[in-house]
Amino acid sequence: MVIKSAAVAGTLESSDAQVSVEPGEGTLDISIQSSVLNQYGKQILHTVRDVLSNLEVTDAKVSVVDMGALDCTIRARVECAVFRSCQIDSGFPWGGALK
Repeated sequence: MVIKSAAVAGTLESSDAQVSVEPGEGTLDISIQSSVLNQYGKQILHTVRDVLSNLEVTDAKVSVVDMGALDCTIRARVECAVFRSCQIDSGFPWGGALK
């Protein structure tokens, strides 16, 4: 998928994550802010990379602000932000159904 415009999914509420996606500069640039970065930073990064890989996103700037979200929530937020940025507004292929 090609990121067409900036998009955001999620909130800054407790147990949620806010994910911002925008067109990249030729590579994946992922930044993560989290109060539990030392404990779960590698897992959060792995989850974000896995979702982007499943959606075949190779060029994007992704920012994650984690407020203690579960893995499934982070996955859903990344997918939603990518779908919004690609202007997919119906028939969402949730869960990597594109492959």
